[in-house]
Amino acid sequence: MFQSSISLTLFLVFIIQLADCLYFHIGETERKCFIEEIPDETLVVGNYKCQLFDPQTGGYMPSSPGIGMHVEVRDPDDKIMLSKVYSSEGRFSFTSHVPGEHVICLYSNSTRWFAGSQLRVHLDIQVGEHAVDYAHVQQKEKLSELQLRVRQLLDQVEQITKEQNYQRYREERFRQTSESTNSRVLWWSLGQTIILLVMGFWQMKHLKSFFEAKKLV
Repeated sequence: MFQSSISLTLFLVFIIQLADCLYFHIGETERKCFIEEIPDETLVVGNYKCQLFDPQTGGYMPSSPGIGMHVEVRDPDDKIMLSKVYSSEGRFSFTSHVPGEHVICLYSNSTRWFAGSQLRVHLDIQVGEHAVDYAHVQQKEKLSELQLRVRQLLDQVEQITKEQNYQRYREERFRQTSESTNSRVLWWSLGQTIILLVMGFWQMKHLKSFFEAKKLV
């Protein structure tokens, strides 16, 4: 069961990593948001590059350095973790402090560069150990190839542990929601039953009074 859970987690992480490399189009001041389910204490790095639509060629060309890209990140409690304006091509990063769905929004607040055109944004989001630049770590800490490999394996094990904890957290949240829903349904059913019994008792009493008044009983 444990091995099956680990395999499922690794598969989900692999699929997420494949899906995170994408591009999208935005217009003037248009906002695009993405939801990432991230465990706690996990590093997230996003790399993006903007291209401006060229009406003459019908393609996309490198955008002007004057185009500013605003990046905003909100945690599951809707608190702003990151809100900063970057250039037309850059990199942003943050570390999650609570597990759950994090909302990452990108938009350009510069309309004068668009001229009614579209902007294509290439976005690559890396989570966990995938966000670590191990070549830089090796150079900075002067690690050998074996030491670097051990470091990578330790980071992968730590990330798997975080994913497992996050899955347990999700299961606990789902269980609490199910129990709360079942409890509400139970109380609603009891309330309906009590109302029906009270109405039935009242009708029987009313009919008895009616028959007694008509001297039928």
